[in-house]
Amino acid sequence: MSEALHALTERFHHSEEIRKSRFLAQAAPVATAAQALDFLREASDPTATHNCWAYRIGQAYRFNDDGEPGGTAGRPILQAIEGQGIDNVVVVVTRWFGGIKLGAGGLVRAYGGTAAECLRLAPREPIVAMARLGLHCDFAELALLKARLKELQAEVEQETFAADGVALQLRLPEGRVAEAQARINDISRGRVLARRID
Repeated sequence: MSEALHALTERFHHSEEIRKSRFLAQAAPVATAAQALDFLREASDPTATHNCWAYRIGQAYRFNDDGEPGGTAGRPILQAIEGQGIDNVVVVVTRWFGGIKLGAGGLVRAYGGTAAECLRLAPREPIVAMARLGLHCDFAELALLKARLKELQAEVEQETFAADGVALQLRLPEGRVAEAQARINDISRGRVLARRID
């Protein structure tokens, strides 16, 4: 698996015909196992021969062969997910049997190959590690701080006003933390300290 993980930006599907059987791979970005199982229910075709699937969300994963011989469908779909370096995704591969048996090796290639091609073609973006910073500033510095931190892709998650100023909770890319802390220090002339809160 590649070092940099990616996530799908939208749902995607890809179909192939392999020895008269039709295979349809459907992939979707998900954040939780519950979302993955909801997509499975939505994407499965009850009239199809098999609806095999796998998902990966961080270190959590599951797969299912849906009646195909053990290890010939769900695991190859999961291996396709890992091989493409995708995280936070569910893939359902539906098969409509065409009358020709594929054998165990053929099933592995068909399910894994259809899933891999679906993921290869799907629109994706790199997963960026995020961090959180907390700080307390004067009212006079708030507008400038927010504007300058936005340039560093920092989002204000929480803003709490008090008599002595404003407490901010920021979410920003991990790689921009040191730069953000230096910028906050410069703008406040050393009066404001941004601390990690994650």
